[in-house]
Order: sequence, then structure tokens, then C-alpha cells
Amino acid sequence: MSKLKRIVPVILSGGAGTRLWPASREAYPKQFLPLLGERSTFEQTLTRVGDEAIFGDPMIVTGEDFRFLVADQLTRAGKAGRIILEPMRRDSGPAIAVAAELLKRSDPDAVMLVLAADHLVTDARAFAATAQAGLAAAEAGALVTFGVRPTHAATGYGYIRPGDVMDGSVRMVAAFIEKPDQEKAEALVQQGYLWNSGNFLFKADVFLDELARFEPEIAEAAKLVADGMAVDQTGNVTFERMDRAAFAASPAKSVDYAVMERTDRAAVLQADYAWSDLGSWDALWDASAKDGEGNAVRGSVSLVDTRNSYVASDDVHTAVVGLDDVVVVTTKDAVLVAPRSVAGELKSLVGALRAGDAERRRLAEEHRRVLRPWGSYESVDRGDRFQVKRIVVTPGARLSLQKHFHRAEHWIVVKGTATVEVDETTRIVRENESVYIPLGAWHRLANEGKIPLELIEVQSGSYLGEDDIVRSQDDYKRV
Repeated sequence: MSKLKRIVPVILSGGAGTRLWPASREAYPKQFLPLLGERSTFEQTLTRVGDEAIFGDPMIVTGEDFRFLVADQLTRAGKAGRIILEPMRRDSGPAIAVAAELLKRSDPDAVMLVLAADHLVTDARAFAATAQAGLAAAEAGALVTFGVRPTHAATGYGYIRPGDVMDGSVRMVAAFIEKPDQEKAEALVQQGYLWNSGNFLFKADVFLDELARFEPEIAEAAKLVADGMAVDQTGNVTFERMDRAAFAASPAKSVDYAVMERTDRAAVLQADYAWSDLGSWDALWDASAKDGEGNAVRGSVSLVDTRNSYVASDDVHTAVVGLDDVVVVTTKDAVLVAPRSVAGELKSLVGALRAGDAERRRLAEEHRRVLRPWGSYESVDRGDRFQVKRIVVTPGARLSLQKHFHRAEHWIVVKGTATVEVDETTRIVRENESVYIPLGAWHRLANEGKIPLELIEVQSGSYLGEDDIVRSQDDYKRV
């Protein structure tokens, strides 16, 4: 491989991860959570493609709501990359199409490596070697997918039957098999089929040519999106925004259905590393370190007469007695208890929560602690006509200039120093001091200090919803 020819990682990071509820939620999905170790799977993915002799700077395709999570974790990982914002979810096909179109315009010979942000790969060197092994086939026009040798008869993965040898260890794909039942999965493993990992390596222009053959509407929409990309500079972070109307015109379809299962250019390279898509609590249990009884635990947990279980506690001490093969996950506002064998069937549960009242919808969409680009807030208590929040503002950050029609607020600083604007006045509020924000007053909170600012906010009024905010100015362009 030429030293100048580097593979461009395209990391898809817009999914909701509902099968790992209650840890993963709409506003803070699994790819950004430290489910295994101290780093999120998104950060681990960035590290996996960090060898600059092999990989170029990554392109991350994500949603508007995740842009600051991506930017923060990109910085924390010490990486540079392009952040592409999709205005809505249209499945993987349109997202990859836009990425391919953008890469093709900057380099007609660009080779892209498409990765999901929420997969686990335990051996970064073996992963990089696999990408290098598939490069020649990709440059020759193959759409290479990485196939993983099964460790068991999984029913949650698609399978690939390798065909004739194309180049070195790369073989043509003889067949794609949808997720099988248990009996068929066992037969496929015996017959030498591989798991379809959903990682792809191909030239951008070759993929776009095949896309135009099978899904011309998606290909045409990608061109229009690339024509209308807008640059959004927010602070020291650059985001590239897709045009909403152009992207919405694209049919929603996965890359597998759009191209990979229809093209005669599909090839497979066997990946010799451990892999999981962490698509369920059972999969996370399988990937986790276990004690002598087969239990995987995280957080403050006590187990008695319990085997082969996954138990995690985010805040409250969780004790499990006399249960086998279960998943128990405790967060600050929800508890999940389920047999490991059915813990992957959580989409219907999350769907039911979304169809419920406001509090149930919140449980599906947000944690009690809600991240914002300026820091976070957490609901501590609430009742009729009042709510108490704990607010943390990072050094150098400030909230929008805003007002409310239905509530007044009282802020008590417990750590740090706050700069507070209320209508035409600005004052400094120190620890153990407070300030009152009347209903309808324009106000703004800033942390100009060197340590995190923490305060208690007491809201009172007839309506306390987050949508009772009118913004006049905002550093994060949410006006």
C-alpha cells in the first residue's frame, strides 16, 4: 500500500440503541456509553482507526442531537475528523451514500471503510491488518464486507457464505442469509458460514455506481445533499450539515438491502478477531469479564446464589439473590429485570413507553441527568407546580439568553462562581448566594471561572416543561 493511500474511516453514529434500555436512551444512546471499560464504543472505534500510516482522519455521520457528544468524545480521544450531521434518520444506505459522494468529490479514488460506532472489536491490530488485507480487492472494484468466524449459533446476526477466491484471502460472496432461527443458525455454523459484521471497505465511486444501478433515487439525493452542504462553525468545532429537503427525498433503506445483497461485486474477507455488535444485554454479558459463577457485574452490586447473569447499577446498590441467566440493570430512574434469553426484545417495551404519558416518554428518551453542550442538568425532585434541578456548567460555557412564560426560577450556587444576567443587569453570584429570576425576565447563566459551576435551580409555575424556553441568543445556534 502506498504511504499516500490511506483508508478513510466513515463512522455511522446516529442510532438509538433501544435494545440496551434503560442504560441506552434516545438522547444518549449506547455508542456514547462506557459499557465495557472506561471509554465508549465510539471512542474505542476512533482509537481502532488511529494508525495514521493506514487510516486518514475519520468522517463521522451522526444526528443533530448528538453533535456535541461526538465533538466532545472526538476531542477526548485526541482525534480530528469531519462531523457530518444528518437532519433525520434514513437508515444506513442514504448516510453512506452522502459520505461516499463527499469523499469522491475530494478524492476520486477515495477508499472508505464504513464502521458502526457501537461495535466491539478486541484486537485493534488485527482489525487494521484486516483492512489492509482487503485494500487491493477494494481498489480493484470489489465491495468488501468483513465476515467474522462464528463462536456460537447466533440468531441475531446475518450470515455470509464465502464463494470463489478473488484476491488473496478475499472471496466473492456466494450468498447473504438473513437472521436465522436457532436450528438454521446451527446448520450455517457447521457449513462454514461467517457472521456479517456490517463493516465495509470499498471505493467511494464504485459504491456510488452500484447504488445508481439499484437505488437511483438514493444516489441522486446524495448528489443534491452534497451540493447543498452547509458549514456550521460553533465555537472551535466545525459541523457540516446536510440539506433537510434533499436528504428527506431519499428513500430510507439499509446498505444491505440497497446494494450489498444485490450487487455482483460483493466480496468477503474473514476477520480474525473477536467481534460483537453489542446489540442486546445478552451480547454484552457474553463480551464482559465474568466471575467464577459466570456473572458479569458493573457498579455497586451484591450477588448471592446467582449464576450466568448480567447485573449493572448506575447509582443504587443492587442485590440479586437466587436467580440464574437474568439481566438486572438499575439506573437512577428505571430498573430492568429480564431473562437473558429475551433481553434483546426491548424494542417493543421502549415503543410502549413512547406511546405513554409524558413521564413514560421521558423514560424512553432521556436519563434523569440530561447532557447539554454547556454541561448538564438533573431533576432532583418535582411536584405540583415546582421542580428542583441540579445544574452543572463547564468552565467557559454559558446557557442561552432566554425567558419563560410559565415559570419563575431561583438559583442557589453551591460550587464555583456564576455570572448571571437578568434583563439589563449583570451580577456575580458566589457559593451559598442566590438569585431570583422572575417569570418573563430575560436571563442568562455563565461560568467564567476555572472549575465546574454547580447550582440548585428551583422552578415554580403552572407549566415546567423544557419547551417553555424562548431563546434570543445562543452560542450553540439553537435559536
